[in-house]
Amino acid sequence: MMYPFMTLNDNTEITFSSPLPTQSGERVKVYIETPIPDGFKNATCYLPQYEWHNNGYSEMEMDRLNDLVKSVAHILLRLSKEGGLEGA
Repeated sequence: MMYPFMTLNDNTEITFSSPLPTQSGERVKVYIETPIPDGFKNATCYLPQYEWHNNGYSEMEMDRLNDLVKSVAHILLRLSKEGGLEGA
């Protein structure tokens, strides 16, 4: 299940998943999508490993997104177990 988290000023949407089971525990998928003239650019980050997959963002944009996700990762990890913002 994916939950909405925030919308940035440039209409970038950030969503996150409920906990996803792995062989070594659980992880949370954070999906970021920004509209551009010919569609969207997006990135996925898996927490708590901070494993990134980038599709269209510049290196500078990725640095900012990484800083943002790191600053709220503890919230995303908690909310993923509580059913998103609605369940908190």
